[in-house]
Amino acid sequence: MKLAAIDIGSNAARLLITEVLYDANGNAVFNKLNLVRVPLRLGFDVFEQGLISKQRMAMMFQTMKAFKHLCNAYEVSHIKACATSAMRDAKNSSDIIRKIRLETEIGIEVISGDLEANLIYENHVAENMDRDHSYLYIDVGGGSTELSFFSNNILIYKKSFNIGTIRLLKDMVTEKEWDEMKETIRAVTKGHKEVVAIGSGGNINKVFSMSKKKDGKPLNLELLRDYYKELSSVTLADRIVKYSLREDRADVIVPALSIYINVMRWANAADIYVPKIGLADGLIRHLWKEVEHG
Repeated sequence: MKLAAIDIGSNAARLLITEVLYDANGNAVFNKLNLVRVPLRLGFDVFEQGLISKQRMAMMFQTMKAFKHLCNAYEVSHIKACATSAMRDAKNSSDIIRKIRLETEIGIEVISGDLEANLIYENHVAENMDRDHSYLYIDVGGGSTELSFFSNNILIYKKSFNIGTIRLLKDMVTEKEWDEMKETIRAVTKGHKEVVAIGSGGNINKVFSMSKKKDGKPLNLELLRDYYKELSSVTLADRIVKYSLREDRADVIVPALSIYINVMRWANAADIYVPKIGLADGLIRHLWKEVEHG
């Protein structure tokens, strides 16, 4: 069975195509066939003007048509498409969703920050970790950051904060919002076992690949601080050339690092694991459950 998940974020849209196979014991195995990312950057319009411009709308239509063609080429049987922070805030999102459905037959659901946090930990990474720690999922996007806190294998807390990389670039995050996040993290993690972070999002994955660490090994907070100093001390143009970054990654990687660093600091987490999971992976699992169990 081939499934596709579409994640329309504030910085990029992603299409993940996965084949679900079953092992000898009848357990589902999720085999990634393709992952395509298009930097739509919807947040740059939405967080400043409150809606998606005609130019980005046209890009979005072309992207969704291309995604549909790819799904057809792979003979995908089911598609699940979700949009997050930028589409939550855009005044013209319902109009865009209607037109995309008409042209591509893809229905897009604009999901809440809470549901976004749910779908990210649908990957169940923390359940495969040791019981001697508590775990804080940190998913940093262009428009929001989703936090989910686990202790003794139980979800204790989840929340979405409107603190994202594009909002920070546009200077649209207030001191009050940072304070709320800090106080929340400190209150939620207090009295629990030592916290280990689990990071998702394109930026932390990029930092992980730059670090040349082996898969399964964590990054530590000091290393993130070093990258933050290093990357923020050079111009955007130098960042692109020196670190071989795409422009749509080079500008958001510094604010992303500031979010991961702050969250880890406030949670007293020294290490962050980067298991290469994201919203699209969670969507695939969610869709598979829907298809299997109706």
